[in-house]
Amino acid sequence: MSRNYFIAGNWKMHKTRSEAATLAKELVAGLKDGKHKYLVAPSFTALETVSAIVKGSNILLGAQNCAAEEQGAHTGEVSVLQLKDVGVQTIILGHSERRHIYKEDDELINRKMRLALKHGFEVILCVGELLEEREAGKAEAVCKHQTVEGLKGISAADMPRVTIAYEPVWAIGTGKTATPEDADAIHAYIRSVVSELYGVDAAKKLIIQYGGSVKAENTAALMAKENIDGALVGGASLKADTFIPIAKF
Repeated sequence: MSRNYFIAGNWKMHKTRSEAATLAKELVAGLKDGKHKYLVAPSFTALETVSAIVKGSNILLGAQNCAAEEQGAHTGEVSVLQLKDVGVQTIILGHSERRHIYKEDDELINRKMRLALKHGFEVILCVGELLEEREAGKAEAVCKHQTVEGLKGISAADMPRVTIAYEPVWAIGTGKTATPEDADAIHAYIRSVVSELYGVDAAKKLIIQYGGSVKAENTAALMAKENIDGALVGGASLKADTFIPIAKF
């Protein structure tokens, strides 16, 4: 079963509109002959700027989060209707920073997942364990819980629009990377969880990205693993000369 590689850049809280425009233009030029599926997720303030630049290219526009409600009295939040309006196609949900710094729980993330899918978006659901959870032998249990709770109420018909990103929290921005073998083992385990929920075929088709200090030097070894189908790239996505080699591994 061949799955297309999906390489996404999460720009996090970086880049003014002009800086975002510069990077987006470099990526459109540098990836136009790329063979994989690509995405960039700028900050909310840069979405409209980047949207105009990536339109018609082979790069999808992603948002880093969305509100759990469609609209209303939710000061400081950004709705799926507003994201659709600026051309966003994919929403990243449940990122470890949202979970651990901003205390988003599984129930909230699931509400966002269902709302985004209802409005026709693709979603990237992030799951992953903390260092103390891994050291306590709980990595699989944590990933299973986050996967099952994140997908609650999501139909088999919607699963083709769901990507899962495995991000060992201890490897994000720390320079530590899970070994390709460690990462592949968790990816295979997540695939087995999805198989239990939606059947073998859906699990085989599921794209599971790896995120956690992805660099050009380790991308090929990670992608060579049977169950690793792409990357959710943080720091290395902020410059064309570090992201393009990952994207075109």
